[in-house]
Parts: sequence; C-alpha cells; structure tokens
Amino acid sequence: MPSMSDVLGVIMGGGKGTRLHPLTKMRSKPAVPIAGKYRLIDIPISNCINSGIYRVAILTQFNSVSLHRHISQAYNFDVFHTGFVQIWAAEQTPQSADWYQGTADAVRKQLFEIQSTGAEYVLILAGDHLYRMDYSEMAEYHWKNNADITVAVQPVPKSEAPRLGILKREASGRISDFVEKPKDPAMQDRFVSRDDPERPLLGSMGIYMFKTKVLTDLLMYHLRHDDFGGEIIPEAIHSHIVHGFDFDGYWEDIGTIRSFYETNLQLTSANPPFNFYDAKSPIYTHARFLPGSTVEDSELKDVLIAEGCRVRQAMITHSIVGIRSQIAEGTVIKDSILMGADYYDAEKHRGNLPIGIGRNCHIESAILDKNARIGDDVVIRPFPRDKDIDSDLYFVRDGVVVIAKNTELPSGTRIEPPS
Repeated sequence: MPSMSDVLGVIMGGGKGTRLHPLTKMRSKPAVPIAGKYRLIDIPISNCINSGIYRVAILTQFNSVSLHRHISQAYNFDVFHTGFVQIWAAEQTPQSADWYQGTADAVRKQLFEIQSTGAEYVLILAGDHLYRMDYSEMAEYHWKNNADITVAVQPVPKSEAPRLGILKREASGRISDFVEKPKDPAMQDRFVSRDDPERPLLGSMGIYMFKTKVLTDLLMYHLRHDDFGGEIIPEAIHSHIVHGFDFDGYWEDIGTIRSFYETNLQLTSANPPFNFYDAKSPIYTHARFLPGSTVEDSELKDVLIAEGCRVRQAMITHSIVGIRSQIAEGTVIKDSILMGADYYDAEKHRGNLPIGIGRNCHIESAILDKNARIGDDVVIRPFPRDKDIDSDLYFVRDGVVVIAKNTELPSGTRIEPPS
C-alpha cells in the first residue's frame, strides 16, 4: 500500500484573478489576504501539511512577488526534514518560450521537476479555495479503487450547476461523463448522480489525484489541451479509470469581490462555517511576532481582530480588522473588511497621511486593502448590488466599495451613491 510520502502536492498559484481586481492589482489571487492575517495560499498548503504531504510545489506566474515573499517567509522546514514547499515559477526554456497557458499547460511545463521528485502520485490543487480537507482520505480512496485519476466532488443543487463542472458518477464510483457549467435543465437531469432531491448533482472541486505516469502520458499526448477541468479530465474519462471522491464539508471558491466579501464576514460570527481554530488541523501562515491588539474605550460587536492593532474610541460592527490596523477616535465601521498594514507607519513614513483610519470616519460595506491611508471625516457607504465603478481613488464591485492597496483618501472624502 502506498503512503502519503509518495504524493507530491502541486498548487496552482499563477492565475490573474481578474474578477478579484483591484485586490489582485499588485498581487496574484492566492496571495490575497483573508481573515485578517492569512493568505488564500495558506489554505491548500496547510491542508497538505496536515494530511502528511510534505512535498509541495506552487506554480506561479502573474504578479507573483508578494506570493513568493510570503511562501519564503512562512514555510521553511528544518534541515532534518525531508519535505519542502517550493516555488516553480513560469520560465523560458529551450523547449518553450511561452507563459503558462492554463492549469494543465503549467503542469506540463514542470513535468521534469515533477518526475525528478520520484513521486508516484500527484495531487493537483487550486490556490484560491477556502476549505479544510484531509487529503489522505482521498488518497486511500484512490488506492483502494486502483484509479488512474480521482476527482474530488461535492454534492450541489441544480441552481449551482451553471457555475461548476458537473460529473456523472455511476454506482461503482466511476465517473462516466462530464459537462462544463450546464444551464439547460434537461442536461442537468442527465447528470443526476444522487438520490437527494436538494443536492442531486456532483460538482468538481478542481482537486485531482493522478498516478504520475498517467498524468505524464495525458499531458504529452494531448499537447493542445491546456486546462484540466475543461479538457484533460473530460478526455481521460473515456480512456482511463476516473473516480469521484465525496467531500461534503465547507468549500468556497473565492472568485469574485462579492464572494470574497461575504465569505470573510461570515468568519466574524460565533460559529463560522469555516473554523480557523481547529487545533488538530491548524491553518499555518507567516509568524509575525506582533504585540497583542489594544482597544481603548471602544464598542466592538461581531468583530474578528488580528494582532498588532490599535483601536481608540471607535464603534465597529460585523467587520474584520486586519494586522497592524490603526483606527482613530470617533470612527464608525460596519460590515467592512480592513486588511491592515504591512508595516507600522512610524517605521516607514511614505505618505501625507498616516497609515490607518482617521478621526470621525464612517465606513460601511467596504474593503480596505493594505496600507490604506484614510484621512479624517471620510464617508464610505454601500452602492446598489449591481453597481460597478472604476475611479482613481476607489472601485465598486457588485455594490462593495474597494479601496486598493496603498491608496490615500484625503480628509473629507465622500464615497456614496448619489442621493
């Protein structure tokens, strides 16, 4: 029986994250901060480590400096450990001068590195999903069924089908068909795989376990196929043994500003759907060794506050306050995400205003990216749900106001819908 030491984890970290702009204006999608102190990439890396996969490669390409810095600072095994978390960046070679053209093409261009590890199995993972999963259970299922490929699947209602790849699974567990984002009700009925009327379909989670030889053969035989979900997996279903592994836990694809906003704010509840506090399977990140946060004469309700913050005479409701956040007196914050800062302003003064939020501000339904400098008496209010705006100082995505990284809002600025 194989073991988890035979598995190599490969995480897709090179996407542009266009739908998450402007949060991806200066970083790749997996480097986007979440929950006040983590990055999205911390989720799959932590899942690998907690599952006994100690050899992990992250394939990077677009706006990758921030991601590279985080990984190099956060994931260093000691010299007595045989594992690694490595960055495999897109590169020009004698065989190819192109960038990664898709998920499958990215892995194809790194086949030499994959084969050099000697791993018998490769686990392909996305770098921008929020979930906690024990990959060893998926691996055991893969080995038990002697599958060439195993796809992680989640039960979903028909209403979710238009945004997912849907798989048809037989009673044996083998996948027999695949359709990408079906909208036609008749097509959805053809792909019913479960007796549950509420969640009769199986959606692909974008998590694939391959025998290394099968992965190599598929990628080299189908050189024009650049994507796993839309091309390689549908092709493999008809030529290889492909199984579907059930995962019925919390899983969220953070693909848009609205989903990012709502997923973060869910974490402020007493019993959030995703729990960062699982002692048996912790989520790891860069250890910053910051002091505890101080809250002076303030009112906080349903707030997730990270370390190193200072809040003075403020009122904060249903919000996330990220690392090193500075909030001055008289400010009201509601339904908002403050990502905090990369440094304290006393260390590196780089603007006319100090980093943080000034006095007597009102901020509602907004995302403030890192190192934002907000003057006094600034007002930010929500826009209608279907509203998108691009301006020099702010963006609106699906009604959510987004202040991009390093933005400076002068005192008295008002960002709100016209009355």
